[in-house]
Amino acid sequence: MLDGDWLAETGTEIRGVLKVMVDAGWLPGGTAVVGTGSMWEFVSVGGIGEAAGDRPAAPDVRYDAASLTKVMATWPLVGRAVAEGLVGLDDPLGAYFPGGPYPGGQVTTRQILTHTSRLNPVTWLERYVGTEQDLAEAILSEPLDEAGYHYIDRGFILLGLLMERLLGDPLDRLADELWAMAGMPSTGYGPLPRTSAVAPTERRVPGAAPTWGVVHDEAAGLMGGVAGHAGVFTTAIDLGVFARDLLRVHADSRGGDDFADYVCQSWRPQVPVDDRYSRGLAWLVNDSGLVYHHGYTGVSLFLHPATGRYVGLLTNAVHYGRRRTGLFDLRSAVRASFAE
Repeated sequence: MLDGDWLAETGTEIRGVLKVMVDAGWLPGGTAVVGTGSMWEFVSVGGIGEAAGDRPAAPDVRYDAASLTKVMATWPLVGRAVAEGLVGLDDPLGAYFPGGPYPGGQVTTRQILTHTSRLNPVTWLERYVGTEQDLAEAILSEPLDEAGYHYIDRGFILLGLLMERLLGDPLDRLADELWAMAGMPSTGYGPLPRTSAVAPTERRVPGAAPTWGVVHDEAAGLMGGVAGHAGVFTTAIDLGVFARDLLRVHADSRGGDDFADYVCQSWRPQVPVDDRYSRGLAWLVNDSGLVYHHGYTGVSLFLHPATGRYVGLLTNAVHYGRRRTGLFDLRSAVRASFAE
């Protein structure tokens, strides 16, 4: 299928599924970027919520990117550190943190990126509130879980803390520099003003204001909204810029650039998850070469390096609660579009 036809058909499919979800009252609305090469199109359906004055969803509205933070902030910063020789993917993390020995000291960056680290899978950080223990040391001090694949946020929290130590700046400042170089002016950590330029997420307490302009993830909230696993806000425009930049780096990877090598390695299967897909470094990879990642609030990014095509989805699907009805079908429709 020609790129132009694929853009039109995929955009139409996304618009149709989003309209069903909005009409059914499952979410206020959403926006998407569909692109390939130098071409892109945007799809926007519905609004961003009553609290925002029923502003229509749009490509320039900022959404809580949730776990896309892992691949938009932490993963590329780790790649930078690897390229600069500051960290080795297979070096034990205990080598970078003082004290110890810790039960988690032998965990490697590669294991964290592939979610095979055996770190405590429970993300709650409340147990550390009011203590004097450094958070990184606290995470490393927890007993390790059983071996195998387990999706774990704590590993990316730990990598975010490690990047701060190795690169010498707070995580949000490091990520801001990365996004500025990529030309993504509307991407950043919160808090953001409660305006119609920002999509509210969940109303956790009836009668109270929704979570709006501050991170939805509770653990990231305890960390001041800046964490390696959650906290980033972005727009469909910036998500498209990010996708195009990564696909360009991958396409030009034969030049021997260390960061490009890291991207290529990240987009190859590393650990089988089930018969449908594997985990690369941070990213999911399926048998057709589709690379993707999701976020709990209702966001996703799909990249297909072989064709240079991509789709970025931004919704506030948690706005009416955590069931997020219809989100699986929306994501499935996007995955299916790459098979055509």
